[in-house]
Amino acid sequence: MESAGIGWIAAIIIGGIAGWLAEQFMKSNMGILMNVILGIVGAIIANAILSIFGIVLGGWIGYLIAGFIGACILIAVARMIRR
Repeated sequence: MESAGIGWIAAIIIGGIAGWLAEQFMKSNMGILMNVILGIVGAIIANAILSIFGIVLGGWIGYLIAGFIGACILIAVARMIRR
């Protein structure tokens, strides 16, 4: 998060927005806390995956995009495990 140039408060806010967007996109039903967790953890996972391919997303918008992608991946994995 620090490499993205944002602080903890901004990470929580952006993570919540990214998690909420992923929840809407994936037609899932999660709570506010889970949205924040999905967004933050999703951003970490997506940044790791994208860095393997040489793609680096920085700043607020990059963190939001990475959080959205990662949260969608986490929701899809959770759905596969539940079945």
